Amino acid sequence: MYAITISEPGGPEVMSWTEVPDPTPGPGEVVLDVAATAVNRADLLQRRGLYPPPPGASDILGLECSGVITEIGPDVRGWQVGDRVAALLAGGGYAEKVAVPATQLLPVPEGLDLRAAASLPEVACTVWSNLVMECGLHAGRVLLVHGGGGGIGTHAVQVGRALGARVAVTAGSTVKLEWCAELGAEILINYRESDFVEVLREATGGHGADVILDNMGASYLDRNIDALAPDGQLVIIGMQGGYAGELNIAKLLAKRGRILATGLRGRPVKGPSSKAAVIAAVRDKLWPLVRDGIVQPIVHAELPITEARTAHEMLDSADVVGKLVLAVAKD
Repeated sequence: MYAITISEPGGPEVMSWTEVPDPTPGPGEVVLDVAATAVNRADLLQRRGLYPPPPGASDILGLECSGVITEIGPDVRGWQVGDRVAALLAGGGYAEKVAVPATQLLPVPEGLDLRAAASLPEVACTVWSNLVMECGLHAGRVLLVHGGGGGIGTHAVQVGRALGARVAVTAGSTVKLEWCAELGAEILINYRESDFVEVLREATGGHGADVILDNMGASYLDRNIDALAPDGQLVIIGMQGGYAGELNIAKLLAKRGRILATGLRGRPVKGPSSKAAVIAAVRDKLWPLVRDGIVQPIVHAELPITEARTAHEMLDSADVVGKLVLAVAKD
């Protein structure tokens, strides 16, 4: 088979479409004939040598994909050859084939484009595990989503609205804010022009956000605490604004606030807090919203996988709304 490989850490030019050995399914695994994968910021970090795969995972890029099951390993139940699926991966998605634990599969709903489905596993699992499984988001709460125009952001807006929350977003352009409004965001904050803390306070009558989904990390830490409502929860899922920040414990104590920091890729395959547990919750609670079209994949563009370099450059430009999908051509 062919896959995108990296010659050495660096820019998009280090990636190439190269022949590599076919995967084989181990116990509890299946092999997929990949229809498409999607580009995540973690892929850009791994390409630069800053985000190595977990032990035992493929060193090929790609944290999610869609495709059709072609092989089934021992101890797999509930799936069969020919099933259309989307998969959460620890790596390996930028390829014609990939082996994946069967516990990390989601059935592609009838009527959903198979390639568009590749854009869902990473964002669905990230959003649901954090907003619902960790923070218990529900109707009547205020949710603030930083980076509302990105892949995770556009998904979180839809999930928040589906749960009955009032959704606020930050984004750096009018285009992205317009997209967020169309998806259901009510409070729109251009972080280049306004202080999100002040805008949020005014829009919520001084209440603030009950839950904040943050992709920035250090640079937003102090202001996120200012933006929290009493008993609010800040969940950090990214470090685009830096790794280390100063925490004002007095402000956090005064709000009885809670700070979480969670990742998805490094979770164990099975057991407590595992990928399997997250996938099971997503399939049970979130996937019906996808099936019914209430939560939809937001795809900025679809490119051939051989144009992965271009896709990485596009995502790095910060102009992308939603996800970029890389389609795998079939002979």
